[in-house]
Amino acid sequence: MRSTARRVPPRIVGASVVLALGALAIGSISPATGEQTRRPDHAPQARAEAQARHGGTHTQHSDHAMGSQIAIHEGRANNQGKRRGPQRDTTRSGGSYGGSSGSPQFAATGSPSQDSGVQGIDVSRWQGQVDWQYWWDKGKRFAFVKATEGVTYVSPTYDEQYIGSANIGMIRGAYHFALPDVSSGGEQANYFVDNGGDWRGDGITLPGVVDLEYNPYGDACYGTTQPEMADWIRDFSDTYKARTRRYPIIYTSYHWWEQCVGTADSFAGTSPLWIARYNDTVGELPGGWRYYTFWQYSNDPIDQNTFNGDMARLKTLAAGGPEHRRWER
Repeated sequence: MRSTARRVPPRIVGASVVLALGALAIGSISPATGEQTRRPDHAPQARAEAQARHGGTHTQHSDHAMGSQIAIHEGRANNQGKRRGPQRDTTRSGGSYGGSSGSPQFAATGSPSQDSGVQGIDVSRWQGQVDWQYWWDKGKRFAFVKATEGVTYVSPTYDEQYIGSANIGMIRGAYHFALPDVSSGGEQANYFVDNGGDWRGDGITLPGVVDLEYNPYGDACYGTTQPEMADWIRDFSDTYKARTRRYPIIYTSYHWWEQCVGTADSFAGTSPLWIARYNDTVGELPGGWRYYTFWQYSNDPIDQNTFNGDMARLKTLAAGGPEHRRWER
């Protein structure tokens, strides 16, 4: 029988805790009117308490984009391709890649086949004010927006990006950049839900995402053993399910998962897999997953993704269809 006790991995020496950049009242869009609605903001007290518990504030390493550490550690080098970079982003995505601790350091790209599923993007503070019309015209129909990192950071662009993607007609969701060495999985799941990662059955909100990738500050696996990491993920997953009635989507790469989780536990029966692999094919999948739900195939000039199915199935996932079903067409 699996123990219900959750072990918090030891903190890596020298790891800094992130500065919260302000209390935001998290918004959503009424599907009928398109008007913004507001939910109570629990962030100020939560951030203050978390900063007191985890060592104060930190300004330099404040925000890491989804896939930023995978691009650094893997790029196309571990994906049977050639890593390119560094490159600056000069497109209309908003913001720029490169030149900062949180942004992707290498451009890495693949190209899915023309008969691939629904196309989308993911964004964070590094994209700033996104030109949603531009990406809609490029055929993007869903978006994931960074909400939180660890237990002290809320993205200052979350509201604008989350609302903007919905206003243009995209199905959208939020993601959390996990730092398993600073708190328990349950604490980070609660912080995520309280600051933008909630799910609601409005037909346009995807389940929240836990972003699991290389530690930006030190040891790739945050100083944990594989069983400890699996316990952390289970704690996050179970807490998110208890709060939202949905299991989170798990974002990761094959190489990180094999190194840091391995076969210590399987989440294939509950959580959809979002695989990062910057190449022309998805390749081998980790952790017992037999199929992927989302695939991040490029970060050039912006993080680009494909959903493994058609629009009807994407809407079913948003509406609350069973996460463990085969989403392939």
